Amino acid sequence: MKKLLCILLGTALCLLCARGQSRYDVVVVGATPGGICTSISAARQGMNVLLLERSSHIGGLPANGLGATDITTRGATAGLFLEFVQRNKQYYLDTYGPDSQQLADCSDGYHFEPSVAEKTFLDMLGEHKDKITVLCLRQFDSDPANLEINGSDIVSIRVLDRESGASEVYTAGVFVDATYEGDLAAAANVPYRLGRESRAEYGEPCSGRIYRHWGVQFGKGTRSSFNGFDGFESEGTTYQGDNAVQAYNYRLCLTTDKKAKVAIRKPAGYNREEYASLVEDVWTGRNTGIESANLGEADYEANRAALKAGGRSIIPGDPWGMAKVTNMVKLPNGKTDANNQHMAFISTDLPEENWPWPTATWEWRDRFAERLKDYTLGLLWFVQNDKALPRQFRKECRRWGLSSGEYTDNGYFPRQVYVREGRRMEGTYFFTAIDAIAVAEGQRPPVHPESIASSHYALDSHACHKREEGRAHLDGFFGYESVPYTIPLGVMVPKKVRNLLFPVPVSGSHVGFSTMRMEPCWMALGQAAGVAAAQAVKSGLAVQELNVGQIQDELLAGGASLIYFRDVSPSSPDFAMVQKMALAGYIPGWEARLQDEASDAEIESFRALSGLDIPGNLRIRKDILQYIYERI
Repeated sequence: MKKLLCILLGTALCLLCARGQSRYDVVVVGATPGGICTSISAARQGMNVLLLERSSHIGGLPANGLGATDITTRGATAGLFLEFVQRNKQYYLDTYGPDSQQLADCSDGYHFEPSVAEKTFLDMLGEHKDKITVLCLRQFDSDPANLEINGSDIVSIRVLDRESGASEVYTAGVFVDATYEGDLAAAANVPYRLGRESRAEYGEPCSGRIYRHWGVQFGKGTRSSFNGFDGFESEGTTYQGDNAVQAYNYRLCLTTDKKAKVAIRKPAGYNREEYASLVEDVWTGRNTGIESANLGEADYEANRAALKAGGRSIIPGDPWGMAKVTNMVKLPNGKTDANNQHMAFISTDLPEENWPWPTATWEWRDRFAERLKDYTLGLLWFVQNDKALPRQFRKECRRWGLSSGEYTDNGYFPRQVYVREGRRMEGTYFFTAIDAIAVAEGQRPPVHPESIASSHYALDSHACHKREEGRAHLDGFFGYESVPYTIPLGVMVPKKVRNLLFPVPVSGSHVGFSTMRMEPCWMALGQAAGVAAAQAVKSGLAVQELNVGQIQDELLAGGASLIYFRDVSPSSPDFAMVQKMALAGYIPGWEARLQDEASDAEIESFRALSGLDIPGNLRIRKDILQYIYERI
């Protein structure tokens, strides 16, 4: 009944167009989490917002299987993202109780079922139904003919109603591209990048063509030099740039619950040859992990003997069963977020074939989505049924099936392809890996005074090429340690178009984008885009002319985080002061130490930076910082 209610609620919200208007303050294309947060943020600033979504469901990837939130330091991103997380937790608490396994498995709201994510987003949007109109099944095609532009301003946008076939035109003060592909910004002739930069261009680790054994080696990546990581890169690495796009997949919701499990069926287009190389990988235990770097044929033959005797793999770190081809993270109610297995040469990613996606038509994208679905189901059927695989391996894999509790209107299969990277627009700031890597051991990355969001996840890319004989891994896979970083407004601001923002297809290199592409970061950027859009509408200024300090003040009032601190949370009464003072350069470390007594050297540095005389009776860091904050 709860599932039916959620579906009905979603349908009702997505058909909401009672006002029948064509003019809005802000039009947002893409009901991704970034687009949803843009809409809510703008609505809370008093804007009338239109949110357009091509599919019949809102929520992007969290509503399509990405239930294990990609964030390394949970306190690094707050605001609407944290509100989303807290609402997820409250749902499991209210529905199942304080002592329930579901509440424990939701990991404080950071792990959630796809249907719960959609419900949470619907609830958040529904609370602003007087300000936000959501229209689903509205397709924007990335063609300049679908925009009316006057000088450097977008006047209107034309979309297709996929149900009626009619065209609809909407005007607004500000337009926001929250698509994973960057379709709107590209139609507005904003320059963009595809593929990978070479190492020579920005001096980034992991740039260009690269083959690395899988294994994020933490503890070294805080150094400004990345030489400590070069040893994990292997034959074939050239660091040369190219047009390759990292692979896409579906984030599956799998379960072993016999009462809720849907059996995997062999797809009509099944092609065994696509998966055949897995047979030897299973028998030998061969994988891409760093632990296998020094293994030889004797180790692999010993593993073959162990499996012939009815055992499991004895290769260190070698995943077994369904984990050989999917990386599964536990979600509530016995479900999992099943992603691509980084330790495998063959998994749910489908490299190379997705390369046209970012600039392709929706007709092509729909065909690829079906191809990827067939490939994915074929992979699962293969590991469960192919008789060339060990019997005990197949038996273990057959424990798993699709969850009958998700995507009930889509054959229990995710509705949306995981588009990890599309166009990367060129904004007034270009974010690279250097912006996310500590300048020295234990220190922050470069701090951006114009920060409008903070976040943290490793620099992370999936494969760009399919399996190649003799390589340690698929080309393009990497995980490289970052630390919590700040993001300037310029990553979403075009250089010329005056009333456009792009908080999802943000400006950056392939490696820099690889950390910003996580949903918590996109949600934070969306919240900032909503505030920026509102200020542009209210002031009549171009987005390039906005007062960043005013945007920061509104974001802080809305609970957003602009820079991460270990010892000052968003609930602290001193949070806003610490955030602004840190961005101004007064607190360079990870801890504000507000209750500590300031040293003479610290007081002198505060005096020099502020140009103020610090009263002699002020010795506690909080008091001194507050004194300066009120006067600068």
